[in-house]
Amino acid sequence: MASDKPLPFIYQFGAGAVAGVSEILVMYPLDVVKTRVQLQQGKGLGEEGYNGMMDCFRKIIKNEGPSRLYRGIAAPIMMEAPKRATKFAANESWGKFYRNLFGIAKMDQKLSILTGASAGATEAFVVVPFELVKIRMQDRASAGRYSGIIDCVTKTVKAEGPLALYNGLESTLWRHILWNSGYFGCIYQVKAWLPTADAKSQQIRNDLISGSIGGTIGTVLNTPMDVVKSRIQNSPKIAGSIPKYNWAWPALGTVFREEGFGALYKGFVPKVLRLGPGGGILLVVFTGVMDFFRKMRAEA
Repeated sequence: MASDKPLPFIYQFGAGAVAGVSEILVMYPLDVVKTRVQLQQGKGLGEEGYNGMMDCFRKIIKNEGPSRLYRGIAAPIMMEAPKRATKFAANESWGKFYRNLFGIAKMDQKLSILTGASAGATEAFVVVPFELVKIRMQDRASAGRYSGIIDCVTKTVKAEGPLALYNGLESTLWRHILWNSGYFGCIYQVKAWLPTADAKSQQIRNDLISGSIGGTIGTVLNTPMDVVKSRIQNSPKIAGSIPKYNWAWPALGTVFREEGFGALYKGFVPKVLRLGPGGGILLVVFTGVMDFFRKMRAEA
């Protein structure tokens, strides 16, 4: 999304890595809260349940200590470099492919949505194993089950087989397709509405506004699939039995039928508070690092 001539993939990888790690370090506790609320079935009652974002924050800190808000962070940090690099690099690559395919010289909003969806599908294949480990590490019920990431991977593979690491692939595809199409589609349109940036500070302003709006719209679109993905990935595969949450759309129907429409937006507040501003942080840092790389290459 940075301006001027596209840089080679290795520079996009580096910029995406810096942007992703920056965003996750700032926003990760909100992701832990979001996952806890999403995994809770029914209403949160008593000391073990959560009746909202602030109640979840309070109980985690009170009952488990502040460090629990960063439990499982190693998996997403390891994931951020390839994930964010894939997000932005795939978006650029798919954009070039579709422009050639349709004979269009410049991007428009429809093409931005299509390239975003394609980038999201590409990204999903990279992140599924990391997401599964993160979800299982964040779940309160598994607090004493796994001693760390390697232990979680080892026990999952031993008990459920290596393909278990790709549980929830379908729902993850839908989650990333919806978020990325909303994110990149909004960035294109919002930037078109904003005044042209004539200075670095104005560019940062435009990136922050468009990225934050894009992150918010993407979150509105994909939260139901995120709820379903969390349920699917936290359901161990047991031989001879069919998991309650298995495929994305049937699982969506199950949650709606048993818990109501509101359950499809469980964890929405911490999620949007993370990915709204987080979308802005991603775009600002990515653009800034790409501009730094351009300057470095020009001076070399």
